[in-house]
Amino acid sequence: MDISLKNKVAVVCGSTQGIGRACAEEIAGLGAEVILMARNEEELKKAVLQLPKNEGRDHSYVVADFSDPANVKSAIEGLMKTNKQINILINNTGGPAGGPIAEAEEFEFLNAFNQHLICNHILAKTLLPAMINSGYGRIVNIISTSVKQPIKGLGVSNTIRAAVANWSKTLSLEVGKYGITVNNVLPGFTETQRATYIIENRAKKQGKSEDEILSDLVSEIPLGRMAKPQEIATAVAFLCSPAAAYISGINVPVDGGRTACL
Repeated sequence: MDISLKNKVAVVCGSTQGIGRACAEEIAGLGAEVILMARNEEELKKAVLQLPKNEGRDHSYVVADFSDPANVKSAIEGLMKTNKQINILINNTGGPAGGPIAEAEEFEFLNAFNQHLICNHILAKTLLPAMINSGYGRIVNIISTSVKQPIKGLGVSNTIRAAVANWSKTLSLEVGKYGITVNNVLPGFTETQRATYIIENRAKKQGKSEDEILSDLVSEIPLGRMAKPQEIATAVAFLCSPAAAYISGINVPVDGGRTACL
């Protein structure tokens, strides 16, 4: 099975921590040159130095703030002026704050829409010509299992994640003729700062300890534990590989079997 990414170049978003960083490490480990993209330059500098080294390929980074689509557009256009080959795009950024949808403010939906869907679109639209020219393109969007089954207490996230999933499917139908694949990976509860925030928030609202909340969450997972970021990253890396050339337009839950629907 050919999973080598040698001579490929990947842009990985939200890659200074958690799932994004694990994806960058996994993709670099398969031989790709990786360009990290996030807003914290100091953390980017640290992360890029810790990526697996590839002969003849130097990893790098681009600073971009996903709360500002114009900034993301400027950053990716600046990158393309100096780097004409991009084969892989991993769209990933932090989720919106939790809370019931009936209590959400209108601006929360707009902010999340810009941060997720609009920034994803800007990046994909800018990088597609390079993918087409190189004859190799992979776009993987890291979303959430909420696109298949809404998660209680994440009203804004459930709404916007579903929009991203439908954007992704539509894009896959349009770019398939170029041999470019577009897929979504749907992490379940994963050991990240996002999960820590959700646990802390629920503990405060429900008057329970964080251990009790964690126990409640894990009890819903057939495999009996949370995922590690690296376990999400392996699914992402596979979808980026030549072995996944005929897989496109799908949602891949990586959730320990928690999602109840097929």
